[in-house]
Amino acid sequence: VQLQASGGGLVQPGGSLRLSCAASGSIFATSTVGWYRQAPGKQRELVATVTSGGRTNYGESVKGRFAVSRDNAKNSVYLQMHDLKPDDTAVYYCHALTLAFHNYWGQGTLVTVSS
Repeated sequence: VQLQASGGGLVQPGGSLRLSCAASGSIFATSTVGWYRQAPGKQRELVATVTSGGRTNYGESVKGRFAVSRDNAKNSVYLQMHDLKPDDTAVYYCHALTLAFHNYWGQGTLVTVSS
């Protein structure tokens, strides 16, 4: 499985941004997919995931501001981010966890929240 993330960039505090991740391979539809992020000097942390059945899980710091979704027909997962804060600045990684518990990571896309 290869994951290609896109959509990062520079946004002002309070702004919005949408990340996309396109996956190759036939296992996407049965995998849990989502996003993690890593800020400079910090550990990688959960942002949001969505299971094959549509169940979502969010990190505490993004609840109510971010929304994860998936389109199995396009082998894609998305992250809609609203009310962005400087603390959201990080490299965002697309992730897939297969039914066999194999982990796959995308290359990361940088989100910078700054005025």
